[in-house]
Amino acid sequence: MRAKFSMSQEENIFFVKRNIVDYIWKSANLEGIGVTYPDTQTIYDGLSVSGYTIDEINAINDLKHAWQYIFDNINAELDLEYIKHTHMLLGRFTVINAGSLRRDEVHIGGTDWVPDLPEENKIEEEINAVMRRSDISHTERALDMTLLLMRLQMFYDGNKRLAMLIGNKIMIENGQGVISVRQSDNSEFYRLLIAYYETGNADAIKRFMYDNCIDGMTFTH
Repeated sequence: MRAKFSMSQEENIFFVKRNIVDYIWKSANLEGIGVTYPDTQTIYDGLSVSGYTIDEINAINDLKHAWQYIFDNINAELDLEYIKHTHMLLGRFTVINAGSLRRDEVHIGGTDWVPDLPEENKIEEEINAVMRRSDISHTERALDMTLLLMRLQMFYDGNKRLAMLIGNKIMIENGQGVISVRQSDNSEFYRLLIAYYETGNADAIKRFMYDNCIDGMTFTH
């Protein structure tokens, strides 16, 4: 899978920041946080909005802070500590033990598949294996990392939000766009995600995401 976009890092950051509320809104809705786009904008701007729970409002603000951490640390080494810190920020007020690997069994809606308990050494090996591959584009590496983190289910909640952020760290660092799932694609995305959870075969959802879930633009110089 070759890169679909080729930007400088500065251009990629500009592009994402220009559309950041849209990406936060899509990421929140992907995990069932049903905040509208206009209200996501209002919350992002630090203004009050009614009709939502404290957790829903906090989830948007936490995503805002996690994205800022990605921007501020875009060139930092991607390792387990980076991932834990990102999760701590995106789940600070909404996820139990945010930033710490879960110690209990969790169940995934829509499937009987149960993820293994996370083992730190094993996770580090799997992350390093993705990052060390020299035969793939950064776009494919970002998709591989996103899907790996989704299936590992390292934390009690927020795993999809985390996975998208970490995948986008790789995308933006290398000027290759941004991963984002449109609301109209949510049903198909979840169908493929459940199949991936159950089989461990990422081919179908990876192809779907490559074809439908990568945004970017071409800058003329």
